[in-house]
Amino acid sequence: MGRLLMVLALVLLLAGCGPRKNKKTTHSMYYWSTTLNITPEQKRFLRQHHVSRLYVRYFDVVNDTYGRPQPNATISFQSPMPKSVEVVPTVFILNDCMKQEVGDLADKLLRRILQMNETHDVGKVKEIQVDCDWTKRTQKQYFAFLEELHQKAQEKHIQISTTIRLHQLSMTPPPVDHGTLMIYNTGDVTDFHSKNPILALQDVKPYLRYLKNYRLPLNAAYPIFTWQAVFRAGQFVGILHADDELPITSSDTILTHAPNLQEILSVRKAVASQRPAIHQEVILFDLSNKNINRFNTDDYEKIFND
Repeated sequence: MGRLLMVLALVLLLAGCGPRKNKKTTHSMYYWSTTLNITPEQKRFLRQHHVSRLYVRYFDVVNDTYGRPQPNATISFQSPMPKSVEVVPTVFILNDCMKQEVGDLADKLLRRILQMNETHDVGKVKEIQVDCDWTKRTQKQYFAFLEELHQKAQEKHIQISTTIRLHQLSMTPPPVDHGTLMIYNTGDVTDFHSKNPILALQDVKPYLRYLKNYRLPLNAAYPIFTWQAVFRAGQFVGILHADDELPITSSDTILTHAPNLQEILSVRKAVASQRPAIHQEVILFDLSNKNINRFNTDDYEKIFND
């Protein structure tokens, strides 16, 4: 009997150490707009690709004229949240907000999110994500804010995650439950000669040496969006999001940037070689009619599951 128990224990140990290819990938999307209006086409995409989690940008946090952090560009709920997906409220915080004391921002942010959930029948959420391009200068203040937010969220059984940009992989991980590695915006969109500032393997590779030993659980986010960059006399003017957003002259140059499928899959493979578990959840940025029509069904399945 003792020998049998030893054999069973060895089998279980080997099974636990084996590859986790049977682990199903969680399919997720970002929803990054000031208006929540899930179209029939988007609902079909969510169903077709078994998207079970939606990271919805609720509002931004910016400094007012007195340097105090305040909400901005709050999302307007024009349609109900899909009941088939788990909603992760996401807040973008401008890095400038973390250059001084933020007071009770953590408490205000949490209360505002919970109030929005109740008002719009979102229901109980399991996670809140914070997006901030923090730097060494703002790290101390930002981490203190996250620690306070994490403590308050734990009392309500809510996890806190934060975005991690590639350049932040060489820095101390933030004090949260897990992070989302944003594998896009890897180049300089203001450079007229940049071939693809959204995603390029050559731009990602230098950061991969930090990925294997990064001390925070991670999932991965990949781009499916395009950029139209406006240049005037060789100088960057801005990103064109709508036809009437920027005054365009006949002499302006508009460069369209869009990551192709092979570039995304090449980067995905390189990332997986350093940290396979990162693809237990894959998030695409972001859900819009234009973006979900860029590739065909099989291509999206490759991005999610390859």
